[in-house]
Amino acid sequence: VQLEESGGGSVQAGGSLRLSCLASGYTHDGQYCLGWFRQVAGKERQPVASIHSDGKTTYADSVQGRFTISHDSATNTLYLQMNTLKPADTAMYYCAAESPTYCSVTYPQFGTYFGRGTQVTVSS
Repeated sequence: VQLEESGGGSVQAGGSLRLSCLASGYTHDGQYCLGWFRQVAGKERQPVASIHSDGKTTYADSVQGRFTISHDSATNTLYLQMNTLKPADTAMYYCAAESPTYCSVTYPQFGTYFGRGTQVTVSS
């Protein structure tokens, strides 16, 4: 599995950003599970969103209604549209791949493969 994030940057509170992740080697018998995590320095990496090949998505409570995860099968690209950003969203964001069996932000097994990350900074 190879995952490469892009699209991070600095934005003011209330603004938007879209993260991208070019993925390869992530499908299992035609199914997949991809997602996003974020990590603040000194804290554990936390799941943000997941998407299964059947279309089901899950989100952390803190981003529900503001972030949208999507996947373009034609280009093998995962996206995270982030709207109404808050300073609390400041973190390193990681693209993740997982077995389709554990495709939810609520599963402790979620998040086996990770990219190198892209930094998002939201200023007040």
